[in-house]
Amino acid sequence: MGFLGFLLLGLIAGAIAKAILPGRQGGGIVITLILGVVGALLGGFIGSALFNVGINEFFSLSTWLLAIGGAIIVLLVYGMITKRSAR
Repeated sequence: MGFLGFLLLGLIAGAIAKAILPGRQGGGIVITLILGVVGALLGGFIGSALFNVGINEFFSLSTWLLAIGGAIIVLLVYGMITKRSAR
């Protein structure tokens, strides 16, 4: 998958992860892009380690599920960090 495709995947995965998680998450489109890309990387790493499936093709269902799952994990961690620093 190309670099621009990976950025688009990260942006969409981050937006879907924000829509899935309840509550209000801070950050705009740039934070969503960064968290989505980091989440896609994390999802690809976890998928490769546990299921021997990585992020290979843009239109693959496993790619999207791994990217969204990774983005949810990263968004949860980001939410815990930002809530602690807000106190």
